[in-house]
Amino acid sequence: MKGEIDTERVLCEVDDLAEHPCREFRVGAGPWPLSGFLVRKGDDIHAYVNRCPHAGHPLNIRPDRFLTPDRSLIVCCSHGALFEMETGFCVDGPCAGASLTRIPIETLAGFVLLAEDVDPADYE
Repeated sequence: MKGEIDTERVLCEVDDLAEHPCREFRVGAGPWPLSGFLVRKGDDIHAYVNRCPHAGHPLNIRPDRFLTPDRSLIVCCSHGALFEMETGFCVDGPCAGASLTRIPIETLAGFVLLAEDVDPADYE
């Protein structure tokens, strides 16, 4: 039935991003689940793979810490690369001009979900 929520695709509630606009998530089984994060700017929510295009490692060191102190950009904690929240485009740092890998998501009934056609294995 259209509109039903597939709980296996739920990443969080939209309200979970109200006070803290970033949230880490893992989806999938096995040794390499999809590791990503959500970032909210205004009413828009975006999802990216938690992997720096420069070095290939996670952007954060501490849980859910992906933003600059003023919460205007995504930051790689290792090398200081800065990314636009809306596009994942790197505007400064060792990977300037590269982009984070976007993960398709949708919102439904107050939840943020992986888009229906997303296969976590495609992001290994």
